[in-house]
Amino acid sequence: MPDRVRIRGVLYDIDGVLVTSWREIAGAAAAVRRIRESGLRRAFLTNTTSRTCAEIAERLCGTGIEVEPAEIVTAARLTAEFVRGRYPGAAVWVLNHGDIDADLAGLRLDEERPDVVVIGGAGAEFTHAALSRVAELMLDGVPVVAMHSGLTWATADGLRIDAGAYLPGLEAAGNARIEVVGKPAAPGFRTAAGLMRLEPAEVVMIGDDLYSDVLAAQDVGLTGVLVRTGKFRPGVLASADRAPDHVIDSVVDLPELLGGSVGAGELAVTDESE
Repeated sequence: MPDRVRIRGVLYDIDGVLVTSWREIAGAAAAVRRIRESGLRRAFLTNTTSRTCAEIAERLCGTGIEVEPAEIVTAARLTAEFVRGRYPGAAVWVLNHGDIDADLAGLRLDEERPDVVVIGGAGAEFTHAALSRVAELMLDGVPVVAMHSGLTWATADGLRIDAGAYLPGLEAAGNARIEVVGKPAAPGFRTAAGLMRLEPAEVVMIGDDLYSDVLAAQDVGLTGVLVRTGKFRPGVLASADRAPDHVIDSVVDLPELLGGSVGAGELAVTDESE
């Protein structure tokens, strides 16, 4: 008989679940609104590192998905908190695609003489020269922190590789380990649950990435829900040696999965995907 857990909050991935290239996935706004009206708590956990929390909230609101900046938990926001605690007062070089300085409050940014390197989202800034410098700094003993280790993200024009594709090579060339803060690392999920004032076991994580979103969340104790939108590929699910707690076609199906009245909140967790 499957275990039943009391669900009190939903943690949403954004790209590929709610929007693709900042266009609403059909029905997402209505589904999110219905779940919010049920009284379940929520947060939005994203590895997006090209926009600030305020900008992401504004873009989502523009698609009809109403959110507040405080509900957005970006990898940049998590990383800034981590670096302030681990390396207080350090000079930081941020290699990232996009201007996210507003979410890096409290960090002393210095590209020329960094004490710490922070790697964000991949983009045109990830040049041969820049990546070579990161490796050289690592060899000189400068610690490197990655905002996340996601491999890809979905766009309207197809998949794009992300920072996670570079990290193993940098670790090998730099002969040092890179600390990862955002998804799929555990701190991001725990912090997001804490922002909702909930325990991980009380939270559903819905994402389009089997490994970075869903299985990683399940490892922390959240209930995982995989959607067949965004970067979802059937072959990835078929070849996995572990199963998500649930698989649904899109976020539109989440209210029904959570219960007829949504607010009922009891969800069966089984060992096999549905």
